[in-house]
Amino acid sequence: MANGETRESLSGLTDGEAKEFHGIFMSSFIAFVIIAVVAHVLVWMWRPWIPGPEGYASVTDSVQHALTTVAPFIS
Repeated sequence: MANGETRESLSGLTDGEAKEFHGIFMSSFIAFVIIAVVAHVLVWMWRPWIPGPEGYASVTDSVQHALTTVAPFIS
């Protein structure tokens, strides 16, 4: 581009503005993905999506056992 003209995209942003927006968008997206992965791991640890060999009854029994073990310390 000659004579000091600036190139604009279809969005109307200049190259510098587009790069700045892209940087903010990517860092926000990466933070969102990390938070989502941590949340999914914590939920998986709390209640697995794939039941054990005895079905969800085995998961319920282990959760009830864990609650009865921890309950005296909470109250």
